[in-house]
Amino acid sequence: MSTAAPAPAQVEPPLLTMSRTTATKLWNDSADPTELSASIRWGAVGATANPVIALAALRADAPHWRSRLTQLAADHPAATESEIGWLAVEELSVVAAALLEPAFRASGGRDGRLSIQTDPRLWRDPDRLVEQAVHFDGLAPNVVVKIPATSAGIAAIEEVTARGISINATVSFTVPQALAVGEAVERGLRRREASGHDVSGMGPVCTIMVGRLDDWMKVSAEKAGVTLDPGYFEWAGVAAFKRAYQLYTDRGYRARLLSAAFRNHMHWSQLVGGDVVISPPFGWQQRLNRSGIDPVPRIDEPVAPDVIDALYRHVTEFRRAYEPDGLTIHDFDAFGATRRTLRQFLGATAELESVVRDVLLPNPD
Repeated sequence: MSTAAPAPAQVEPPLLTMSRTTATKLWNDSADPTELSASIRWGAVGATANPVIALAALRADAPHWRSRLTQLAADHPAATESEIGWLAVEELSVVAAALLEPAFRASGGRDGRLSIQTDPRLWRDPDRLVEQAVHFDGLAPNVVVKIPATSAGIAAIEEVTARGISINATVSFTVPQALAVGEAVERGLRRREASGHDVSGMGPVCTIMVGRLDDWMKVSAEKAGVTLDPGYFEWAGVAAFKRAYQLYTDRGYRARLLSAAFRNHMHWSQLVGGDVVISPPFGWQQRLNRSGIDPVPRIDEPVAPDVIDALYRHVTEFRRAYEPDGLTIHDFDAFGATRRTLRQFLGATAELESVVRDVLLPNPD
């Protein structure tokens, strides 16, 4: 009599192992409910959204959102195309926030949050950023509001934190930006504590868009005619994140760092073990879970000195991004990665209006 071969042992997904065995938290870099539900099964306790992500989510379920946009327009007959588009973003965000409420309650507010990004057109206006943050904070109990780490955004971050609103600094790539955010959050938290409020249930984070920093290093080197081992550029964002993490730890900042804008597995694997957030797009989560990479703590492993030395000596923009005083707050707006990202976010916002326009006012030709 033949016997069936034993079934192969189930291998736990690396992201779930990381979530279960380390202090590092997983967020889903999308508010799409289907993707987020799957990510939660791998340990995700948060999610993020921006205009690019929101636009992709609306297009992924076009029949549903065509119907919803039509209904939103009927419910708000005087609303502009932009206003209707943002109502759709809010609706998408509220649905995703509900999926995260169990983690929010279990963590006392530190996790389980849905990150909603402020309108990128407000990047120069701290007062309007604060106003929109207050509005978003009222949509669900577990919202965290994305505010850009521009010169105006740093001021807004302090103010909304003082009002008890948890922030996620975005459009952030460098050690100086991360430190400015950490200081602004601390000032806001101290102001709130001085007013007699408990801040233990807040969950501020500061994103470092590690892959976008890598991208800017490559563009900068190309412009300067610099030739390095191409693998060196893949370490720029990791190096900036590790240095910022050490400084956050040394200074006792209460905000956590968040890794986003994935370009390679090191934007996850090199940062495991820290009290940080890793926020890969869903497709990257699938890839990482198939990678076989052991999610052991590596956050304290230094980047190879020859890599740092080569980038530091030959790429001026790396020195500006890596050194704590490499940029002033007033330099943030002109940094190349900031301009590139803001332009993309602004383009996606305009495209969102176009999607609404095609629903409400289809081309008759």
